[in-house]
Amino acid sequence: MKNKFLLLGIAMAALSGCKTASSASSMHLGKVEIRKNISINNELKNDEEFVKTIQPYKQKLDKEMNQKISHTNVDLTKQGDNSNLGNLLADYTFDGADEWAKKNLQKNIDAALINIGGIRTTIGKGDILLKSIFEVMPFENEVIIVKMKGADLQGLFDYYAEHQVNNPVSHLYIETNHGQLTKTLINGKAANPDQDYYIATSDYLALGGDHMKFFSKGQMIPTGIKLRDLFIDYFKKNPEVTAHTDVRLNFIGKK
Repeated sequence: MKNKFLLLGIAMAALSGCKTASSASSMHLGKVEIRKNISINNELKNDEEFVKTIQPYKQKLDKEMNQKISHTNVDLTKQGDNSNLGNLLADYTFDGADEWAKKNLQKNIDAALINIGGIRTTIGKGDILLKSIFEVMPFENEVIIVKMKGADLQGLFDYYAEHQVNNPVSHLYIETNHGQLTKTLINGKAANPDQDYYIATSDYLALGGDHMKFFSKGQMIPTGIKLRDLFIDYFKKNPEVTAHTDVRLNFIGKK
């Protein structure tokens, strides 16, 4: 299709270039007016009528976004292989997916993982506002449960050994020494190759985002739950956040 458009463009250019002097001279050129660019800055006046129209909606939105939904006594950050915000959101993903799976699949979730790149900012010490969660998770990602054989979990472990990236996990322990796997646990136990495991993640990762191709070997189960909505729900359920800093990704000798 691209080639067709390219050929059409070339043909039109050729036809334009083949015009005779007489046909060219018969063409009428419109008057060209030079306009001054308008700089977008603080000196640009507001459209008062527009501002007046949206003001009630803005006030309602501001009131909703500035409502307190939880509190933290420490800064919640995304730095490090086991960041407190990363661990917290991975745990919330696990808990929310587990609640859904028990109700809809009569199964338990075994582990969860999310990507650190999807956590867009940090949450400072103090009251946690609704708008904070929209800033942390501005995307419309959905929670997906991937059913995988224990034998296929090796792909997940190999991924972390190869990339040694701090994508947060819950109910997983992955230890490497200079890039070589030395210990892997799911729900505190070694994976059983013949057992079915249910891993909660985002649709972005389930579809291979961040090079997580290992998920393609599993069966994807959509939940219809937005990650951000899940996080908001769990922050509201926990008026005082307890941020875990336990070691889940242990990259010994990481460069």
